Amino acid sequence: MPDEDLIELKFRLYDGSDIGPYRYSPTSTIAVVKEKIVADWPKDKKVVPKAANDIKLINAGKVLENNKTVGQCRVPFGELPRGVITMHVVVQPTIAKAKTEKKIDETPRKNVCSCSIL
Repeated sequence: MPDEDLIELKFRLYDGSDIGPYRYSPTSTIAVVKEKIVADWPKDKKVVPKAANDIKLINAGKVLENNKTVGQCRVPFGELPRGVITMHVVVQPTIAKAKTEKKIDETPRKNVCSCSIL
């Protein structure tokens, strides 16, 4: 595969630092890109994603879907053919665990009726 076909991406983190740039094939999926970001995440950061589903990639104001390819997510205008495309990374841990846990009241409730029948 020639180098001209590869798309060069860098990823801007929440504190303004960058990961990359890396070169990807236009046929690489966003899920693969996210896995690479998680693997190369700086260890000194306070917020660290645990999995690829914990991060969202934003390019040109759009959140990129995992099943899309890098080639499909390129903005056709405004990018130089050989330029580096900067994507923003947002860490958003999954909240599935918080939704499944229910608050359990420690004190048992007693069924007491205070109705009066006359």
